[in-house]
Amino acid sequence: MGGVWGGGGGGDAGWVSSEWESLPAEQLIGLLQVQAAANAVQVEQLAAQSERISALTEQVAALTAQVAELTRKLGRNSKNSSLPPSADRGLSTKGDAAPRAAAPRRRRGSTTRKPGGQPGHPGRTRDLVADPDEVLDHVPGACAGCGGDLRQAPDAGDPLRRQVHDIPDPVPPWVVEHRLHSRRCGCGHTTTAPAPAGVCAPVQLGPNVAAVAVYLVVFQHVAVERAAGLIHDLCGITVSTGWISAQVRKTSAALTQASEAMVARLRVEPVVGVDETSVSVGGVRYWLHVARTDALTVYYLHPTRGREAVDAFGVLPDYTGVIVRDALAVYDGPMYATATHALCGAHLLRDLTAAAEDHPDQVWPGQAGDALLTLNRLVRTARDTGRAADPEEVAEQVRWFDQAIAVGLKNHPRAAGRKQTPTRNLLHRMKTRREEYLRYVTDPDVPFTNNGAERDLRPAKTQQKISGSHRSATGATVWAVVRGHISTLHKQRLPVLTGLRDALTGNPWTPTPT
Repeated sequence: MGGVWGGGGGGDAGWVSSEWESLPAEQLIGLLQVQAAANAVQVEQLAAQSERISALTEQVAALTAQVAELTRKLGRNSKNSSLPPSADRGLSTKGDAAPRAAAPRRRRGSTTRKPGGQPGHPGRTRDLVADPDEVLDHVPGACAGCGGDLRQAPDAGDPLRRQVHDIPDPVPPWVVEHRLHSRRCGCGHTTTAPAPAGVCAPVQLGPNVAAVAVYLVVFQHVAVERAAGLIHDLCGITVSTGWISAQVRKTSAALTQASEAMVARLRVEPVVGVDETSVSVGGVRYWLHVARTDALTVYYLHPTRGREAVDAFGVLPDYTGVIVRDALAVYDGPMYATATHALCGAHLLRDLTAAAEDHPDQVWPGQAGDALLTLNRLVRTARDTGRAADPEEVAEQVRWFDQAIAVGLKNHPRAAGRKQTPTRNLLHRMKTRREEYLRYVTDPDVPFTNNGAERDLRPAKTQQKISGSHRSATGATVWAVVRGHISTLHKQRLPVLTGLRDALTGNPWTPTPT
């Protein structure tokens, strides 16, 4: 052998071939065995290093994916997800996670724009009433031209009318005294006239005061103590916080049958919107569910968000109309399979906005969103004008929507395993539930969004922000029953205070039986 033996291993390296050839066979075999063992150790070390590198590579990939997911979540706001607008605080308007600096206070600078109504604005004014409560006549005492006496002069045409709408300061209490007379019969028996219903004490407060108290606490979100102060300052009537709370409970109890009748009515309505939101009850998270139409609102409080709560609510089981909802899996239960489902377009638009932000180089999210909005415009115009939408225009936009889904699925093929990316899940849902997302196109009675249900749930969040959480589930349920009735009165265009008074006197508004 020529040259130097290139193998590693102690002092054997660098031996020339003649030296190896001169070694005894036993020694040569021993040296080769030592070298082989050293090589085996190096192979094991290299294999371990390779495994370590592979594990670190996988860990880096997992951490990279986790960072990307966290970044994606931090970029979510009310415009690209189901987060409420209150979650947008501290975020930039572009949807990224960078903290937004407080905007500097705007100083009044030189401007040609005058405060108040601008030129060209149509403006609004109050109409004169035909029968004012009080009329005050004002006559000129002297002529503005020559100074002559006009006190006995006749009117020169009808007087100019100026009316001031105001309230007494304060509104004085209206005291009604019920005198229960007694009459003696010829038989010697004395009979006293019975008191009217609800009149059961020598001095008490009437249903109108109670209606105002309930209205302030439940609808205007005024704390009980401040509601008592308002009633005293405006009406001159002193009420206790305990009395106000009792009136809210009394109103809720009086509305039990009316609420049951509204649930029964909702079950036969052709279209019903449903949604839910979390509320704090004694520091514990509960869920407030709503079922509604443009004429009815019913709330239901339950400790859970799932199907147990929806079933207990009683509106959706075996319902056969159209359920307008979001994509929450709760509403996909077998008890609701008898209904036709319509998924909220506003939720889908927010998801598409998120997909466009996550994949700025892809056009399919914008294409799908544009198609949805154009379809909604076509349907609304047709509904407002009483004419059918152009079928060719509708078909073209539907094709654009379907094409966007196809392109998106091609860009985001299914990954191995069960877990998929949010974008892939969105595209899969758009494809498999296409008819539910486009329900408003084929059924003019179905709205494009479920915003009505979201609006009906918003007062619960307002109540929590202003007056704090409810102390008990009983109190929260009482509030929900009364609030639902007030919402319904508004939708029915009925006077709210009159409706609350009617409830307190045992005659609440109830939907006509079907």
